[in-house]
Amino acid sequence: MMNNLITLNASNNSFTGPIPTSFCASAPSFAVLELSYNQFSGRIPLGLGNCSMLTLLSAGHNNLIGALPDDIFDITSLKHLWFPNNQLEGSIIGITKLKNLVTVDLGENRLNGSIPNSIGQLKTLEKLNLEYNNMFGELPLNLGNCTKLMTMNLGSNNLSGDLDKVNFSTLGNLRSLDLIWNNFTGTVPESIYSCRNLTALRLSYNRFHGQLSEKIGNLKYLTFLSLVGISLRNITNALQILQNCRTLTTLFIGYNFIHETMPKDDEIYGFENLRVFSLNDCSLTGKIPHWLSKLTNLEMLFLYNNKLNGPVPYWISSLNFLFHIDMSNNSLSGEIPLALVEMPMLQTGNVATKTFELPISRSHSLQYRITSSFPKVLNLGINNFTGMIPNEIGHLKALLLLNLSSNRLSGKIPDSIYNLTNLQVLDLSRNNLNGTIPDALNELHFLSVFNISNNDLEGSVPNVGQLSTFPSNSFEGNPRLCGPMLTQHCDTTETPFVSTKHTNSMIVFMISFGTFFGVGVLYDQIVLSRFF
Repeated sequence: MMNNLITLNASNNSFTGPIPTSFCASAPSFAVLELSYNQFSGRIPLGLGNCSMLTLLSAGHNNLIGALPDDIFDITSLKHLWFPNNQLEGSIIGITKLKNLVTVDLGENRLNGSIPNSIGQLKTLEKLNLEYNNMFGELPLNLGNCTKLMTMNLGSNNLSGDLDKVNFSTLGNLRSLDLIWNNFTGTVPESIYSCRNLTALRLSYNRFHGQLSEKIGNLKYLTFLSLVGISLRNITNALQILQNCRTLTTLFIGYNFIHETMPKDDEIYGFENLRVFSLNDCSLTGKIPHWLSKLTNLEMLFLYNNKLNGPVPYWISSLNFLFHIDMSNNSLSGEIPLALVEMPMLQTGNVATKTFELPISRSHSLQYRITSSFPKVLNLGINNFTGMIPNEIGHLKALLLLNLSSNRLSGKIPDSIYNLTNLQVLDLSRNNLNGTIPDALNELHFLSVFNISNNDLEGSVPNVGQLSTFPSNSFEGNPRLCGPMLTQHCDTTETPFVSTKHTNSMIVFMISFGTFFGVGVLYDQIVLSRFF
């Protein structure tokens, strides 16, 4: 009955059933249909083609299945077509009929086929998002005709071919290009470096090869760069080239430069604006370089899965904004430095909220779009650290994850860890820790992962509180630990384990006592049985 209806926005509700189409016939001026973030299901029905004045059609984040109906491609007035995060299938060849399209977002579906060669006819197209689909084939050669393109996201598909065949130099308005997780081959095409307005470039996990071109320095506005796993060589040369990209704030170049050596201090300059730096999974040798200390704005540092040796340098505490540190699986040695427990952002600091130009994915379902969403982490697992866990570790009250596993740490678990009240993950497994489990650890009410296995701990596992909720594999490998979840159960008549020094004193006392009293021998046996 709403003959004058122009816009219907019913997004962000819990509507179910099929997408309605009846208003297309009753409202001749109907132009905007926004149904995203609901629970609509089934196929997209025929009838939307009757909305001849429609300019925006959006039903992303629902449970829609099947192919895009042919009559949608008859809506020549359509400018915005958004159906991300559904279960749509079939090809997209029909979209090239929609000559007025400005944005297309069909990401996170099950679409297949190739990108049609006729896509170059979409002269007004500014955004193309087809990520997380099953698209295959080469990029069409006339993609460069879409000269108004500002955002192109084709990541996580099965696209292939030599990108050198595509002339990116005509895409002067392109600001964001994401081709992650495809099968592109050859070298990174130098025509990409003609897109001088690029702020975000992600080419990770393709089958490129070769060295980085100096022409990447032409991208004067580039802030986000991800080149992970594309078989780059010559790390020193690559970093010397990238230091000319003065605006970089996020740099992911891990899984390259395999078995090379970390560049020395006098070889690298620049990167003053870098906030996120990832150089993981490279099997790099050498030490943590001093030039990293110049990255005074650094917030996240990923150096895991390398072969770095030597101590953690003292200057690390001068990186006042650093809150996510992952140096796991290296050969770092020495004691855990006090500099690490003086990190201001791991104590009380609040992370500034800054948006990533492209979402950082840990998995398809876990993506970070702002820096403050990343947890505060200190991960030193799988190294050669020795000595005791410093009692000052309790200063890092903002930590959410602490991993010191698979080192050669000794001594007791410091009681001060109970100060880390925000801690969600604590892993101290595979060390040489001794003593009892501090009762204070039961105060860590947010702890969801806990592991102290394979140490030399003794005494009973708490049978109440937070620690009692963890499975047996969190405690196994400690022969002198007992508890209801372990193979060795605690005798209810036993007293807690005490130190060796105190035990020896008691033994001497009881022997002396037994020489004067006839019942001393029996009493001595009772006491010894309780301590051992």
